[in-house]
Amino acid sequence: MATQYVSMRQLQFLLYEVLDAPALQRFPYFEAYDRDAFDMALDAARQIGDTHLFPYYRVMDKNKAYYDNGEVKVDPCIRRTMEALGEGGWISAPDSFDFGGQQMPITLLNAGLMIFYAANSNAATHAFLTQGAANLLRSFGSETLQHQFIPNMYAGVWQGTMALTEPQAGSSLSDITTSAQPHADGYYLLKGQKIYISGGDHNGVDNVVHLMLARIEGAPAGAKGISLFVVPKLREENGVWVSNDVTTAGIYGKMGQKGYVAAHLQIGESDDCRGYLVGEPHRGLSYMFRMMNEARIATGLMAAATASGAYYAALEYTRERPQGRHPSNKDLSLPQVLIIEHADVRRMLLFQKAVIEGSFALLLQCSYYADLEKHAQGEERRRAHLLLELLTPIAKSYPSEMGTLAVSAGMQCLGGAGYCDDFPLEQYYRDIRVNSIYEGTTGIHGIDLLGRKVMMENGEAAALFAQEISDTVTRAMQVDELRAMAIALGDAAGSLQKITLHLFQVATTEKAEVFLADATLYLEYFGHVTIAWQWLKQAIAAHTGLHQAEGAKEKVFYESKILTAQYFMEYELPKTKGLHQRLQSSERVTMNIASQHFD
Repeated sequence: MATQYVSMRQLQFLLYEVLDAPALQRFPYFEAYDRDAFDMALDAARQIGDTHLFPYYRVMDKNKAYYDNGEVKVDPCIRRTMEALGEGGWISAPDSFDFGGQQMPITLLNAGLMIFYAANSNAATHAFLTQGAANLLRSFGSETLQHQFIPNMYAGVWQGTMALTEPQAGSSLSDITTSAQPHADGYYLLKGQKIYISGGDHNGVDNVVHLMLARIEGAPAGAKGISLFVVPKLREENGVWVSNDVTTAGIYGKMGQKGYVAAHLQIGESDDCRGYLVGEPHRGLSYMFRMMNEARIATGLMAAATASGAYYAALEYTRERPQGRHPSNKDLSLPQVLIIEHADVRRMLLFQKAVIEGSFALLLQCSYYADLEKHAQGEERRRAHLLLELLTPIAKSYPSEMGTLAVSAGMQCLGGAGYCDDFPLEQYYRDIRVNSIYEGTTGIHGIDLLGRKVMMENGEAAALFAQEISDTVTRAMQVDELRAMAIALGDAAGSLQKITLHLFQVATTEKAEVFLADATLYLEYFGHVTIAWQWLKQAIAAHTGLHQAEGAKEKVFYESKILTAQYFMEYELPKTKGLHQRLQSSERVTMNIASQHFD
């Protein structure tokens, strides 16, 4: 088992040298968060990761969650982790001091999540799914509901969930059928079922609080008729906790994340499931999308962090395991070299490093936009909002898809050992795969990006993104060592703009199915350009740091940053050329083939 799972120096570099995140202190809400406060929070997060999370990552996989006689049982570390994160103030962190929170910037919180998820995403996710549910209640719920549910959620003794998916609906939320009938006493009686509910039931907490979508009787069809309810597993009656008629039919046997429950819930089988309306009727989907956007960033964080754990496990192995000799050395009397000395292994390690650190950079960039969106004013706030909306599909999908490939490369570094459970790579590979499915499949995010986000506000978001890239390229062009990378990014960004215009011309002449047929490929194209932008930003900061560095270790760190940026521009960014050729083509292969052609 590796002894490292995340680079603290990498997080410090992104927070302080690329983003200057402590500058958020200019907003009164964050005035307590100077550089020292950031450092203290990161150190506290690492201590929780080292003590309560990382030691149990493989334990949870072996001691997997199971369903027994109506009860879902999980490893005892879940309860300890939830309590530690609650006591440490991490679940309540972004909330106000007045409501028991820390008024922590989202940028810092998500840096903490990178540590927690890299240590053990299967355990940490319980707490931050709870945070998302509580945040939804804080945003739209009545004061009564907030005081009734949130304190125990913040303490980590109650679990929160997001209960959307139903058997007949899947990702098509307009088709949900769970019903809500008004009762004279002010609550609603809910009836239906929900599937794949993460953290939906387990004995690691005392209660589970579902934020659940349902239709009030007589509501309009489609998305406009969906309302949001708080539906606890247990409710209090006369000082006694009783069942709220939310029962678990079973849990799903998953490829990975075996210690993290996905439950199938039966709602109101005895006609006694009480739900409490959140906000206004028929606005549930718009409320839920707020939580979903946060959850999409969190999914990207989870994927990148899981890939981080896998990378450090692979790196440790390649530095310890001798294998073969260099092709130019035919003398068998000489000792074997370590695996890391082989060029192809270094390529695979560079690929992992480029994906992970590029993803972390984008995710913290989006987190910074989220802080500005909430606390800035005027044009600064609008700009942050548009860029965050545009980049959220990338922040979710790129780490999820490319992180899976990164973990695969980590397995390859170990050879046959990577496929065996003596080493953690096979678990990381099983665990990360679901992130490209969580919070909307990659195809859904491709449609969201091309079909909605790029033309949002008449293309203003895309124009702002293009300006961000242009500004970064201009800065890099002033540095001789970075000029080639700047030119490469500028060319790729220009090609992306051209293919975007081409696709929107297609949209004017073809039906929507043709326009969106290759939206996933467009998402991939956009993602590579976006991460290249983040790597050029890192290269600029690293060039500055290198000339100010004291000590060999710091110089090596900055040199590594610049070399990894060069790798991305040389190996990853050119992949957009093939995508460009496909998206430019007038051949409609996937549209022309019919279902009967598959045999």
